[in-house]
Amino acid sequence: MALRLRPLRPEELPAYIEHGRAAYERDLTAQAELTPTAARRKTENDWSRLFPDGAVPPGNELYAIEDAETTERIGDLWFAERDDDVGEKTLYVYSVEIAPEHRGRGFGRETMQLFEEEARRRGLSRTNLTVLGGNDVARSLYRSLGYVERAVFMSKDL
Repeated sequence: MALRLRPLRPEELPAYIEHGRAAYERDLTAQAELTPTAARRKTENDWSRLFPDGAVPPGNELYAIEDAETTERIGDLWFAERDDDVGEKTLYVYSVEIAPEHRGRGFGRETMQLFEEEARRRGLSRTNLTVLGGNDVARSLYRSLGYVERAVFMSKDL
């Protein structure tokens, strides 16, 4: 099955935000080892900044990942063009998610390749993303695609 990216429709945005917030909060607890209270607080802060007034900020792009033939929705991709730590333009992945029933079939890899093609089309020479430390499946995928860990955030509860 070949995939394609389709811009998320305005009527799909509220469900995307609701699902994304819940998944982010869950992941912060499960993969970043935050307490449920801390994860809820961080989710509220981050998502209110990332989607002010429930709208997509300028420069952010959200896509449905679809089967190119049947248009079945396989997942979602959210990215933005932004400056990296040294002031160069980069295409940054905020979120890529393949629906559970479609995982393990190479769709994450294919989606990332479509994302990288988009970066090249824009004339950008670098892509960036952040992945939670406990998400071993995603970290393995990104490493296999040539992504390098440039920093590791660590903490210790006392």
